[in-house]
Formats: sequence, structure tokens, C-alpha cells
Amino acid sequence: MFIAKVTGSIVSTQKTPALVGHKLLVVEPYRVDAETRQSLVPTGRTFVAVDTLGAGEDEFVLITQGSSARLTPETKNLPIDAVVVGILDSVHVDKMCLFDRQRETSKT
Repeated sequence: MFIAKVTGSIVSTQKTPALVGHKLLVVEPYRVDAETRQSLVPTGRTFVAVDTLGAGEDEFVLITQGSSARLTPETKNLPIDAVVVGILDSVHVDKMCLFDRQRETSKT
């Protein structure tokens, strides 16, 4: 599993019937800053993930990838490689809060 930020969505009018009705999101993985270990930083990569939870743009999510993406009840029969399995409330590393959803929400 890894942390990612939702950066967009995909609309596909032509796709395999198994994917009809499933929301597709563009997500960018994040990691702990290797130098300071005080923030989350983007990796510069992007993925497409099936959203089973209703995540929105700019939210941090938990992604499962590979064969594990097909182990949820909603995705067990889908031809997918990545799925949103959680919407993050906070991230703590080394007793430090690197992300807090409530704090981010109050900034806007």
C-alpha cells in the first residue's frame, strides 16, 4: 500500500464492460521527504486507480496496487491494477504529524 494524492479523474466512454460505473482517478504517489522527514513530497509518477470510496480531488488516499487491488469485494472481478482503499485523516511519522485532514480543510 502507499499514500497518494488525487490529482484528477478520467472519463472513458469506451471501456471493458466490467469497468462501466466505476470512477477512475488520477493519483500521484507521495513519500516522506528523505532529507527532513518532516513532510510528504510527490514522487513525480502518476497512476490510474479505481475509486470505491468517493474520494475527491486534492485528497490524500491509501492505494493498494497489483493483485491486491482485486481483493476487495467491490473489485474482485475487475481488470484493475490499483484501487483506493482509504481516505486519509492524518499521517504521523517519527511522532510528527505530516498531514492532518482537518488542518488542511480549515486552510481553505
